[in-house]
Amino acid sequence: MIPVKSKNELKKVKQAGVIVAKTLKFLAGKVKPGVTTKELDADAALFIEKSGGKAAFLGYHGFPAHICVSINEEVVHGIPSGRMVRNGDIVSLDVGVELEGYFADAAITVPVGKISKTAQRLLKITKDALYKGIAAARCGRHLSDISFAIQNYVEKTGFSVVRDFVGHGIGLKLHEEPQIPNFGKPGQGVKLEAGMVLAIEPMINAGGYEVEILPNGWTAVTRDRKISAHFEHDICITDSVAEIFTI
Repeated sequence: MIPVKSKNELKKVKQAGVIVAKTLKFLAGKVKPGVTTKELDADAALFIEKSGGKAAFLGYHGFPAHICVSINEEVVHGIPSGRMVRNGDIVSLDVGVELEGYFADAAITVPVGKISKTAQRLLKITKDALYKGIAAARCGRHLSDISFAIQNYVEKTGFSVVRDFVGHGIGLKLHEEPQIPNFGKPGQGVKLEAGMVLAIEPMINAGGYEVEILPNGWTAVTRDRKISAHFEHDICITDSVAEIFTI
């Protein structure tokens, strides 16, 4: 079953989403050459706490940090460490917040200094793909219409869509039903209803779509070690266009 939230529940999820959005904006300004990913994690933890929320990722299935920081070929679930950000990197920041028992999460990928033309294009295509998916998320349409919109757009550009990680429902839990692949045929799956909250998150690779998990058991990297980007928003299905909660 896909949870349909009440007006009060939607209000609470949206409040958590505001903290997520503010945290990502704050962190984007901190991503500079020389900063370590562990420093970004500490900054995020303090910002979320001061905002009245709780870092939702810390301890989730044993995850050892407050946020995920993934660099270049790292697709998702990068664990903050002493690694320094360098000029030319692209850095994916994934933030989750719990506020009074309600959850939101979102992700952005930011450039560091001067990045390659391929990286510039990858960031634009991935962000555009997110909004293609959001545009397809309309009341009465099928869940897979979101998936198809993302894949159809991305693959025409020559980039590839990660298959091993997907979007999800969110709100009363960090991960709820349904799973939302970033690939698939249109017109399949459940019909979308007003009050559903979905985390749409395309992860797009410059090379092939295959990924593998590093020995730390968490961090996914592209198998061909080409760069990857990640953008995510939480949205609420309404009677008209979807409302973005993490903006």
